[in-house]
Amino acid sequence: MGEIVGAALVSHHPGLMQDDDFRVHMGAGADSDLIAGYARLRAKIDALKPDVLVIFDTHWFTTGYHLVDGGAHYEGSYISDEMPWYLHGQRYAYDGAPDLAQLCQVVADERGALVKTIDEPTLPRHYATINVVNRLKATERIMTVGNCQTAKTRHFLEMGEVVGEAIRRSGRRAVLLASGALSHKFNDLDWEQSNPRIYHPDNVSDPANVRSDREAIALFEQGRHDLILDRFPEYRAIPWEGLGGHYLQMVGALGGPACKARGEQLSDYENARGTGNVHMWFEVQR
Repeated sequence: MGEIVGAALVSHHPGLMQDDDFRVHMGAGADSDLIAGYARLRAKIDALKPDVLVIFDTHWFTTGYHLVDGGAHYEGSYISDEMPWYLHGQRYAYDGAPDLAQLCQVVADERGALVKTIDEPTLPRHYATINVVNRLKATERIMTVGNCQTAKTRHFLEMGEVVGEAIRRSGRRAVLLASGALSHKFNDLDWEQSNPRIYHPDNVSDPANVRSDREAIALFEQGRHDLILDRFPEYRAIPWEGLGGHYLQMVGALGGPACKARGEQLSDYENARGTGNVHMWFEVQR
């Protein structure tokens, strides 16, 4: 019998992959606390000894189906087509979890969910997976789940249920990683920083988004996922990154509105080009 042993909302923004001196320079003499937050998050994972990390990738946009990465191994060098001057030369190598991916397909077929498991070595990688892998992976296998842009909130929750049931049947110990930001409205091309420390929340694109993000963080800490889901039309309209599909699939796997997992903030709440970023750990009751 497999189990979900932990879960987290994790930032993946490209600035976190720059060299230390550059990050400190951009932080007006101090590094992003999301970097130290990765170490705090890794300590949580180490304590649980999972054998697979399931990454809900907000950059793997899909259409028509939820997609699950069923490949056995991936390695190469990544360059972002979004910002090739900034995010390039990212070497990666990791093993997939094809057994778990195929179980996702079995469960989806039983339930009539629109899911396809894809085993194709040339399937492109996305930095919402690669950055998290390169910052967090130890020996675990990796299974990535896409973000279907035609999905509504209920579809994301249903897909999370599929992943959760597949994990239970698999015999694996899994940590779920929802890879993405909260509010995800970028600053304009010619924006000027409000605060010299680029990571400061004053640089988030809209003060209303900061307030909303902080309210959501407080609800996470209380384990009130039911209230988060009640308010989700508001979060989707802001919008949260990837329509919030990363969070919704994660919490769907944890029981949806019945989930009571309390969140622990493992980093400061920070800006990234106008978006609101934080690492949140969710203690899963077993």
